[in-house]
Amino acid sequence: MSLFDPARPELPDCFVTDSSLDYLARRLRLLGYDVLTLHGARLEELFEAARRERRTVLSLSTRHPRRYADVPLRSVPRGEPQQAVREIAARCRPAGQPFSRCPRCNQALQRREPIEARGEVPGRVLRSARRFTFCPNCGKWYWEGSHVARLKAWFEAALGRPLDGGPTEPPAKG
Repeated sequence: MSLFDPARPELPDCFVTDSSLDYLARRLRLLGYDVLTLHGARLEELFEAARRERRTVLSLSTRHPRRYADVPLRSVPRGEPQQAVREIAARCRPAGQPFSRCPRCNQALQRREPIEARGEVPGRVLRSARRFTFCPNCGKWYWEGSHVARLKAWFEAALGRPLDGGPTEPPAKG
């Protein structure tokens, strides 16, 4: 099952979904995509937000109410996040570089100096990490953590190619 209709190649580069696709949304955010998650939203609420903010709805549902015919819908196959990531990356341009958005809340991350992270991250991290980013929305700090190799391997398997662009240090959650 494909996420994309070849007759509609002009896909927006940003998305809205509900919490049923939170895992996919977080992975897409880590790749730099603008993915808004509306927790507890009904399908109609997703379409309203998508219309208002010019987004594409990502959903497990294939239902597309007629009154939202102008709003793009991409039905995502259940349990196949790597396939969904691959298809989205092949068709859409991300809003930023990989690891430039907060995977938790979708806000663009801000680069910060290590001194600014003092008291906010563990001392061992402060001494060893070279790069810090901060989410001004949810207050989370990010740095290169021990899970970097796993994330890169997952993305490379999903994309079918090496992960390019972005910093060499994906964020760790603080």
